[in-house]
Amino acid sequence: MAWLVLVVSGMLEAGWAISLKLSNGFSKLWPTVSFGVLAILSFSGLAWALRELPVGPAYAAWTGIGAALTAIIGMIWLGDSVSTMKIVSLVLIVAGIVGLNLSGGGH
Repeated sequence: MAWLVLVVSGMLEAGWAISLKLSNGFSKLWPTVSFGVLAILSFSGLAWALRELPVGPAYAAWTGIGAALTAIIGMIWLGDSVSTMKIVSLVLIVAGIVGLNLSGGGH
């Protein structure tokens, strides 16, 4: 259950990062509100999951999920550039998270 909460919290991290971008420096109301709500939910989920999970692999997974998903959303919907190097780097982020957890540190 802790891993499921952590994965959802990582996805919420992507949500608050995108909301932060769309808030235009906190000058737009609804993206700013979205940022605050999603950030609170994301950090709360991380905090809850850390009661059961080791901090290193859990934090790496949370940030990795958020970073990778944010980059993908940016490339698909926000006009961020796409390159082979970016795609390879995203795959390496995911591989690093999987590697940390397969090494036995995640259980």
